[in-house]
Amino acid sequence: MGVGLLLACHGLLTALVVVSFLCGRWPIFEGTFIQRIHFFLTFGAYDYFLRFVGAVFGSKCTNAVLSVESYCCDRPNPLLQIIYLVIISFSYYFVASSSFTYIPGYYLSETHKYTSFLAVAVGILLFLFTSCTDPGVIKADNVSQYLAAYPYDNIIFSEKQCSTCKIPKPARSKHCSICDRCVARFDHHCGWMNNCIGERNTRYFMAFLLWHFLLCMYGTVAVGLILAGRLKELKVVYILTVYYGIDNSFWDLVPHVVQWLLGSYNTQILLIVFLAIIGMLLAGFFGYHAKLCLSNTTTNETFKWQEYMDWQRKLKEAQVSAAALRQSVSGINSEKKQPLSSSKWRAFFRRSPLEDVVVVKNNVYNKGFLHNIQEVISPLSTRQSFKRTKLKSS
Repeated sequence: MGVGLLLACHGLLTALVVVSFLCGRWPIFEGTFIQRIHFFLTFGAYDYFLRFVGAVFGSKCTNAVLSVESYCCDRPNPLLQIIYLVIISFSYYFVASSSFTYIPGYYLSETHKYTSFLAVAVGILLFLFTSCTDPGVIKADNVSQYLAAYPYDNIIFSEKQCSTCKIPKPARSKHCSICDRCVARFDHHCGWMNNCIGERNTRYFMAFLLWHFLLCMYGTVAVGLILAGRLKELKVVYILTVYYGIDNSFWDLVPHVVQWLLGSYNTQILLIVFLAIIGMLLAGFFGYHAKLCLSNTTTNETFKWQEYMDWQRKLKEAQVSAAALRQSVSGINSEKKQPLSSSKWRAFFRRSPLEDVVVVKNNVYNKGFLHNIQEVISPLSTRQSFKRTKLKSS
């Protein structure tokens, strides 16, 4: 069981590091050790590394490291794209080399050798679509069309000019500091795609996330069925019960079956754990962006709304506190006329006026479930009405 325990600890540690790195900033993990691990992985470890390099090798090496950081994080580069292609290629290679020898098997037909390759090819194709598609770059010759397509709500978007591009800035757009361009309905800059996610390629990005989640689940289930088939073909349960005298019950058989699987098929077990973890992360990421799409909101707008709501809440709380203070001062004289015990009990059970502060989010771009989905699948700039607006303006 030593190997099994080691593999289990390795899987849990990998899951902890991956979840902390990718999801540590989520509100659900605020104030937890997941957030602290995320901070260490993204800021603390790198800061200690820079100090170590500066102390041992001097400032020139520190500047060289900072230059590499600037290239990797602040400028468009294909580094993460290459990493993605390496990950998906090696994952498929390990699945094929370790598991295809057992196909066809008890539960899987030979068809899965070809469907798995097709599924991976479709995933790479969606990756290329998302990476290479124009996200909705705003230029001088199409800015008037975007201004007409996306009106200002005068809440989180108001009329202004992009200080870098020197053109009017349509609502819902943002100037990407990495790509150095304005993007319509800007969501975020995705390093994995080396591209912005905006109005014209959000549909491909969502399809990429969903397909890769399904791909991970397909791989997890397929490898699991291969192992289940090996249990049947080698009659492991029969041998354990007849020759080793183990009771034919689930809880008695599980430890021995798991030990046999870890000893004989540890590569497949690691692949199942890896694919399941990545699949769960992709499911969470897809669910988050699906929720945004259903409400016709972007990641960029989420942060803007959060700042606006916090500001409005503080403003209303200040107004309510001032009104409550005036009411308290004016009510002191009336309470003096009442018995002391009565006024104490009333003050103890009095509801705080701050509990009644409500800030309403008025998203004018949310026009209903079906319309929001249609806007993602068929962006405004791809419709005939957008092109007719361009003809009129020209």
